Amino acid sequence: MIEKEKFHVLNYVKKEEYTASMDGMRYMLRKKETEQGACLEAIIWPEPYCYAKTEEDKKQRREFPFSAEGVMEAADWLNEQYSDQKPLWEISRKAIF
Repeated sequence: MIEKEKFHVLNYVKKEEYTASMDGMRYMLRKKETEQGACLEAIIWPEPYCYAKTEEDKKQRREFPFSAEGVMEAADWLNEQYSDQKPLWEISRKAIF
């Protein structure tokens, strides 16, 4: 699970995509420009492949405000998705390709 008090990635995401994994669940946070301005896009997908090699239909996305509060909302969503879809992450972690 993501420890929100240690999850300070906003300055990094301002310039680069932030990727990580959590026991079978991979995720990315990135800045996304929209007509309304910048937002924080969170994307999750199952292991074993990287973002570029994973089929689009296996990715799940959500947008948040591009702010420190948005990062905390994204962390909550990531933790929630990890808990709610734990069987998927366990299966993907054990997959051998």
